[in-house]
Amino acid sequence: MNLVQTTLTLPFDLADQVSDALMELGALAVSLEDANADSEDEQPLFGEPGMEPEQAAWGTNHVVALFRNRAEGEQIFGEIVSLFADDTCDTAFTMDDVQFSEVPQEDWVRLTQSQFDPIEITERLWIVPSWHAPENTGNRVNLVLDPGLAFGTGSHPTTALCLRWLCQHTLNGQAVLDYGCGSGILGIAALKLGASAAIGVDIDPQAVESTAYNAQNNAVNMPCGLPDFDLAKRLFPVVVANILSNPLKVLAPSLCGHVASGGHLVLSGVLARQADEVIAHYAQWIPMRVWAERDGWVCLHGTKP
Repeated sequence: MNLVQTTLTLPFDLADQVSDALMELGALAVSLEDANADSEDEQPLFGEPGMEPEQAAWGTNHVVALFRNRAEGEQIFGEIVSLFADDTCDTAFTMDDVQFSEVPQEDWVRLTQSQFDPIEITERLWIVPSWHAPENTGNRVNLVLDPGLAFGTGSHPTTALCLRWLCQHTLNGQAVLDYGCGSGILGIAALKLGASAAIGVDIDPQAVESTAYNAQNNAVNMPCGLPDFDLAKRLFPVVVANILSNPLKVLAPSLCGHVASGGHLVLSGVLARQADEVIAHYAQWIPMRVWAERDGWVCLHGTKP
């Protein structure tokens, strides 16, 4: 499956805000380019050597973003369009303004793997790229995971929040469903932290392959499949889903239906300003609350009655 590049042309102030929002919501990369490059209207950004530019981008910009696939790009841009439709801005834009194009598949992160160091989630749990020698001290748990094309390396606040929840709750003897598993990081972490079993589900076949690879790399057994995966068709004491707010609302009946009575539901991928809306959407099945917040993102937790 090829990566997908999107292009959206916006004025400077809006381009800057949209590029920040794209990165927060999980785009692989975002850049700003002069929309008038190679024309008579091209605008030089930098002056003499050593001089600071007067602004960080051009008057009119191409906002160029990279996504794992078109479905992810459409999903994230749907969030972006909704976000800026709620605000007062001089220039409105819709999904029709976003241009999609495929680009050759490459593992972009591996090309710069030297930039990635071990990540401390808690004192007990660390995410360690395979090119680093893990420290085996005390009760430290090392999860070997290379940054790659499937979402979830532990660096994003939503993933880190879910990992912290798993660290702080007793998982011994409990089975965990990781819905929207991406790299499999949450299910694999649950197994290393004492869960009796972990099952992964994702809509992306590449994520299923990534989860299988990472589980093998960590010497754990984590079966994974698409949403019709037979092993996932049961109740679990713990269900975690690190996606985005709109898919979480659509999936609410299904996710709640997978939680055993007295079991835990952990949701992330939700911006702090979206928390009340998501909580209200789940109220008819499971009462949810904000468990923790980090960098504008929240982790929601609820116990099924």
